[in-house]
Amino acid sequence: MLFCLLIMAAVVAADLVSKLLVLEYLAPVGQIKLIDGIFHLTYVENRGAAFGMLSDARWVFMVFSVIAIVALVLYLWRCRPKDRLLRLSLALVAGGGIGNMIDRTFYGFVVDFIDVTFVWDYVFNIADSAVCIGCGLMILWFILSEIKEKKLKNTTNHTA
Repeated sequence: MLFCLLIMAAVVAADLVSKLLVLEYLAPVGQIKLIDGIFHLTYVENRGAAFGMLSDARWVFMVFSVIAIVALVLYLWRCRPKDRLLRLSLALVAGGGIGNMIDRTFYGFVVDFIDVTFVWDYVFNIADSAVCIGCGLMILWFILSEIKEKKLKNTTNHTA
């Protein structure tokens, strides 16, 4: 559980520090083009869910986020999954959720600033990245688990 708490704390800390810097230095100027047309730092107040969708439903997101974060932490605490990849993925998702929940609670919006302009039109933050990476790792864990299970099943069938 210590591993998970450290991952969650690292995500929340990196997210909070980056957003404080963004509010202090980027918000007054709006945008800094690091690599023009490719990568910008753009200040955005995201009042919706992922990618700004459903911007008038702040309390719905907060309730859903609290339920999801509590469920993840309880699962990690009670079940104590042995697989490190699964623990990492769940801790990243929980840490990212906590980071964005802090924004919604204190500001009424989520601070976004990472703008990869050549890929898409959406601006995101470190917490969003942690959630996406955590979900990707969870999908990888499911795939690897299925492969392991099938290999074990095949080995058991051949020795019987």
